[in-house]
Amino acid sequence: MRRVLAIVAVLVFAVSCTSGTVETTDVPVTMSLAPPTTLPFLPGSVGIGDEYYPTLGNGGYDVQRYDLDVIYGTNGDVTIEAVITAVAEMNLSRFNLDFAGWEIDQLEIDGVATDYERGDTELVVDHVRIASGTEFEVGVTYRGVPEPIQSQALPFPLGWFSGPEDEQFVVAQPDGAHAWFPNNDHPLDKATFAFQITVPSGFVAAANGELTDVTENGATTTYSWDMDDPMASYLATVIIGETWAIVDDVASTDTSGIPIRNVLPPDLTEDAHEALAKTGEMMTLLEESFGPYPFDEYGIAVVGGFEHALENQTLSVFGRTMVDRPYFEYVLVHELAHQWFGDSVSVAQWSDIWLNEGFATFAELLWVEHLYGPAAYREEVANRKDAALTGEYGPPGTPSPRDLFNRTVYQRGSFVLVALRNEVGDDAFFEILQAHAARHANGNVTTDEFIALAEEISGRDLASLFDTWLYGEEMPK
Repeated sequence: MRRVLAIVAVLVFAVSCTSGTVETTDVPVTMSLAPPTTLPFLPGSVGIGDEYYPTLGNGGYDVQRYDLDVIYGTNGDVTIEAVITAVAEMNLSRFNLDFAGWEIDQLEIDGVATDYERGDTELVVDHVRIASGTEFEVGVTYRGVPEPIQSQALPFPLGWFSGPEDEQFVVAQPDGAHAWFPNNDHPLDKATFAFQITVPSGFVAAANGELTDVTENGATTTYSWDMDDPMASYLATVIIGETWAIVDDVASTDTSGIPIRNVLPPDLTEDAHEALAKTGEMMTLLEESFGPYPFDEYGIAVVGGFEHALENQTLSVFGRTMVDRPYFEYVLVHELAHQWFGDSVSVAQWSDIWLNEGFATFAELLWVEHLYGPAAYREEVANRKDAALTGEYGPPGTPSPRDLFNRTVYQRGSFVLVALRNEVGDDAFFEILQAHAARHANGNVTTDEFIALAEEISGRDLASLFDTWLYGEEMPK
């Protein structure tokens, strides 16, 4: 649920549906879901207020929960029933959901068929009267063969993918969640999730959170997963594989006290990578540095046809080739650190992405220090800084909207924290990180809020330090 409410525009509504078709139900429905009010009913805003991606997310309501009932067929077709429980934040006559592709069979509000329009990336629900403060349910049933969509922030598509062994997986950061389910696609509006995934017998299906039930239906099996902590829509994932297995990491669970389960292909099920056995140790280190782990379980899923890794909440996704790279161990630490910074504590604006990537990259340096000592930490910082100077990395506080995840938000973003640690000392520094994780847990934060917290705890004026490292065109030598 949104902790920082977007400013709702009450302007004349202009639907961003220029190239899409219009679909309307047979019976237009006008709904009055609460007692009469003197305030006018107006359209919710198109866009939640992100300065980089103004049409991403929507205003006028706050999603409480997504219930996603997914049926996967062996020929690649998927049918999904999505039920979105939300609360109106204004008197709504119309509102938007982010949604691209698919064939909609039915759309209802509280069980009543309702008018809607389709655009390339918008689903517009029209002719409603939903009073401010009213909880309502939007039910959308749709079908198709999932396809990813082109990201505004990256040079490649995002969403639902099919791997080389017909494994299915979702990677959606930052703007690909609406490629597979209708939602308010911005981290300002977090919600809880429930997944029911029905697959042919012999397949395994995983999602975020806890596996609560496995039901055998004869020719199919239904896996039920529940994510009961608020989650940004882009972190929602589904993993389906015929020969994959859900493997409990008993040793890491015993070490950390957090249930660790991984979703692995056959080769890793039989012979898990040795770095995976260190997950419990990594968890313990990061809890010492950042505070208690923010969720109830963790693990990774490994898939083919993906060259990267993504910190989906409680179930990070790794490409199979990533597992074979020599730095796999450090990427494991990086994605685990994102569970604190990125998942629990999420950015309020995508322009502040260094708060995610700089913090997770700094966790890699902490792992070096943990394994090899302070001198190795300093040497690694120096080596990475030399590489950043050679690469002429720009300021991490102002990344390009078209290249949001460039190297500077990782490396120069981590140097912001190295410089802060040097300036305030270890005691104040780790107090800052733990207070940051605790104060904004399950919510959102801005760079200015982090700077204010660092100054509050350290008792120092840190404006010059942050200006230099975050916004200076040239990195200090």
